[in-house]
Amino acid sequence: MKGDRACGILRVRGSMRYAALSDVHGNLEALEAVLQDASQQGARGFLCLGDFVGYGPDPNACVETLRPQLSAALVGNHDLAALGRLDARRFNLFARVALEWTREQLSATVRAYLERLKPREEFEGVLLVHASPQDPVQEYILDWETADDNFRAAEFSLCLFGHTHVPVRFAHDGHRTYVFLLPANTPVRLEPDFRHLVNVGSVGQPRDGDPRAAYVLWDSEEGTVELRRVPYPVEAVQAKMQRKGLPRPLWERLGEGR
Repeated sequence: MKGDRACGILRVRGSMRYAALSDVHGNLEALEAVLQDASQQGARGFLCLGDFVGYGPDPNACVETLRPQLSAALVGNHDLAALGRLDARRFNLFARVALEWTREQLSATVRAYLERLKPREEFEGVLLVHASPQDPVQEYILDWETADDNFRAAEFSLCLFGHTHVPVRFAHDGHRTYVFLLPANTPVRLEPDFRHLVNVGSVGQPRDGDPRAAYVLWDSEEGTVELRRVPYPVEAVQAKMQRKGLPRPLWERLGEGR
């Protein structure tokens, strides 16, 4: 894989298909399953939209595993909280406990890497954000009204984002905003006359009722996105979280995809 490195990020030239993933949340088993699937699907580059850590039991391993393969990377709100740059009181009790545990686990190398990342970046003509174009750290785009506000707040043709852990596509024709579900493992062609907001779901903690890891394959040449759902050994992660004393609700929800 040819490219150049800047701030620990590998820039890949000439690639057409990228794996866009978000919200890994320290879930190494889910990440490894996604990386394997993406490679099998012909992905030549990886884009991480933030929240490498938080909730899960392997924050350092997830960053170190993913970092060498990245074409672009963003910082998420959980990453910022683990670094002490975002007030942990903004989070619910269980997330706060996990963040405090994560903060104590971060290695100096991982901490320095996350410190360099931004929550927003332009890549190959596409806007990448963790949360939303108008608030790249904390806003949740969960409905067409919020999506519509973001289409009107920023100029972009395609924006890939995460944060909500729910894969979905919003499209804007210049007048109205439409909401589309993303069918699993089926390429969807993006209408060229529309603008698009695509949520890539969550690798480490899906919340759409499907416990399988989620990410999106974006083909920059064909103009398609494909939501990929990948099974992984959920029970192994749950057992690891139990051993490390992470809150029960956080590992229970993995099996339910919520």
